[in-house]
Amino acid sequence: MKRHSGQNRLREGAVGIGAVTFFVVSAAGPLVAIAGGFPLAMLFGDGPGMPAMLLACTGILLVFAAGYTALARYVVTAGGFYTFAARGLGGIAGGAAALTAVVAYNAMQVGIYGMFGAAARALLLRYASIDFPWYGYAFLAVATVAVLGYRQVDLSAKILSVLVSCEYLGVLILDVAILFRGGAHGVTLESFTPAAALSGSPSIALLFCFAAFMGFEATTIYGEEARDPERTIPRATYLAVLLIGCFYVFSLWCLVVGAGAGGLVAHLRAMPDPTRFLFELADLYVGRWLSAVMSVLFVTSVFAGLLAFHNAAARYFYVLGRDGLLPSRLGRTHPRHLSPHAGSVLQTAIAAIVVAAYAALGANPLLSLFACVTNVGTLGVIALMALSSVAVLVFFSRRGAPSGGFLRTRAAPALAGAALLIVLALAVVHFDVLTGSTGVLRVLLPSIVPAAGGLGALGAWRLRRADPDRYGRLGLGGVAAARELAARRPTAGASDFPSRSG
Repeated sequence: MKRHSGQNRLREGAVGIGAVTFFVVSAAGPLVAIAGGFPLAMLFGDGPGMPAMLLACTGILLVFAAGYTALARYVVTAGGFYTFAARGLGGIAGGAAALTAVVAYNAMQVGIYGMFGAAARALLLRYASIDFPWYGYAFLAVATVAVLGYRQVDLSAKILSVLVSCEYLGVLILDVAILFRGGAHGVTLESFTPAAALSGSPSIALLFCFAAFMGFEATTIYGEEARDPERTIPRATYLAVLLIGCFYVFSLWCLVVGAGAGGLVAHLRAMPDPTRFLFELADLYVGRWLSAVMSVLFVTSVFAGLLAFHNAAARYFYVLGRDGLLPSRLGRTHPRHLSPHAGSVLQTAIAAIVVAAYAALGANPLLSLFACVTNVGTLGVIALMALSSVAVLVFFSRRGAPSGGFLRTRAAPALAGAALLIVLALAVVHFDVLTGSTGVLRVLLPSIVPAAGGLGALGAWRLRRADPDRYGRLGLGGVAAARELAARRPTAGASDFPSRSG
């Protein structure tokens, strides 16, 4: 089906499978997870059994992707979770998902500025003896991301592809060196034994695993800009899960081999800063040059995540402005770049205000901004993934499953939805472990997610009263309307849908 360009439309056909994959892989921040998140996960979670937990997490997300991509074939829009909820569960659920997504992706993006500022400051102080406040680096990143987010999407894709490729290469050099030298006590598969997988705290380990994947699910928001979206988006989703998952499992197993499974937790506990674990092994097995290179790549990895989440948040603003759930000005694209420039500017303003507020308060950029704010976003995304699984079930129950699609449209979303609800409950219960928050913050921060959902549902309800016709079209912007209409036509969708659909 031919798609037409025009004013207030995103730049169609701008990105392919590779570009979409790099967008979402960079959002997950592979090097940030390997260097910063997983040493803490091994310390507080499963120790040497973390690779097995990552393998299980990858399996759960592949099951989720089966249903997610089944619906993505028929609901092609930049609205992501919002569109899935609106077309599967109705406008009220769509409104709830809309504001939850806006809060979640902005929280993820803004919180990462704390990590970027702290990492850039540490890098320049360590290697150039330049001591500059963290927020100075953060504001520099805000300005750079603002320029890139305002322009064509393929420019961001090219930059992210280079940064992510360098991240993978740096870590894989260390992985190969560890295996070539036989690790600390020989190359073993102890990490994948049941004893290792169930040691420590598996629930905490699983939460760290899911947090490390956050961002992969954003493939669908590039549906309106992708070439051949009914193939590009599903393939990019599976590719992202497999690429991230295999990289995490293999690399973390190599790190366990490098340190030795038996004394791993004790070693991490004795370190003044466990997040130096990766760099310590790089010094030991390759040389200081690699740890220096990976220190630079760590900062660029954080920047890549900032750019990826900025693009996601800007597109949510655009779609919700276009559909009437936010001011219509946000639903406009740049006349030349065909980018969601109004949403990009708003996201930049939010980031600048939050960074300025944390700087004025003298707050810790890692503990107060990164850990607390980004994990609010993580809660929101997990909740949206569970809601999307339910939406897939309802959507295909009403329209009939494609021929031979029972596993993808019924079994997979049911299993994924149940698993994600368990993970969500664990995340709420252990939110203090993920963020270090105590007291009233332990309750207040997680409550932001249901509060956003409630306000979004209220906004959709008000739109239904004020403009029932527009409310009925929620989620049908872009090319989603044509896709859904095609799915309902017996002649157009006879090979995919039974005659009772529609």
